[in-house]
Amino acid sequence: MTRNGPLLVVDDEPQNLAAIRQVLGNDYPLIFCRNGAEALVAAVRCQPSLILLDIQMPHMDGFEVCRTLKADPITEAIPIIFVTGLNDVGDEAAGFDAGAVDYIIKPLSPPIVRARIRTHLSLVHASRLENSYADALSMLGEAGHYNDTDTGVHIWRMAAYASEIATACGWSQAERDDLKRAAPMHDTGKIGIPGEILRKPGKLDPHEWEIMKQHSRIGYEILCKSQAPLFQLAAEVALRHHEKWDGSGYPDGLAGDQIPESARIVAIADVFDALTMRRPYKDAWPIERAVQTIREGAGSHFEPRLMECFMDILPRIMTAKEEWDAREE
Repeated sequence: MTRNGPLLVVDDEPQNLAAIRQVLGNDYPLIFCRNGAEALVAAVRCQPSLILLDIQMPHMDGFEVCRTLKADPITEAIPIIFVTGLNDVGDEAAGFDAGAVDYIIKPLSPPIVRARIRTHLSLVHASRLENSYADALSMLGEAGHYNDTDTGVHIWRMAAYASEIATACGWSQAERDDLKRAAPMHDTGKIGIPGEILRKPGKLDPHEWEIMKQHSRIGYEILCKSQAPLFQLAAEVALRHHEKWDGSGYPDGLAGDQIPESARIVAIADVFDALTMRRPYKDAWPIERAVQTIREGAGSHFEPRLMECFMDILPRIMTAKEEWDAREE
């Protein structure tokens, strides 16, 4: 769908189409259809921003039209509002079950119709904007590892771990989903680190290590330019995921609750994945050894509470690891 797609109005009664034209015609481009078959064709061809759909139509009623549109990947995301004379509670419930986002009863109240249309179009715009942010974050995550020896799977696998830990320590579904999108950006700043340092097959010397540590600030400076909450979360994670619970981390030596919880969670997920994946300078550690290292880091590297959350959900972590390892292979 295009952001400025027309509104598709479907009704078999010409006077109803005329009424909607009078209410909305000055504000939106409108396309009119007189039956369900025409509506199905127009929805695919015109990609409307929203559909106003009558229920009582011959041959194919609005419920069937709605279910058909929702079953087609091309049209499933188009919001549908039923505009109908049926005002029984059961009819309204059936409309929502079919996939509609709203239900307007005839005769039409112009202020209500306009308000409902504005509301749902704003939700469509917000959803598309959120998807654009997620796409941009995904691309930046890949870019951060373009010259690194990490596989691309690393950033998605550790994001899955971070999501599981966040769930275990009480984050809401929406918060967990945001962290899962933001976590892959933790090393975005590596895009500013010389390739010979990123790809060095051995331990970095002190000078190289100081250069490497700059990636947290570089990532923050890239990501913080946007005021979108998702980018702000990604910037926070990028800047703080190398801070340690006891204050011995970088870039600012923050300690304890000074470190955002998002970064504390990502720190555990990142280290566990780094230990259990093969790199040019080391083999993958056995799971038992990696888990013991996480456990020993409680109180120094990691927050003890989050370490306990990690241990409690280790079977879920291992399931996520197996799924992403299979994709990598």
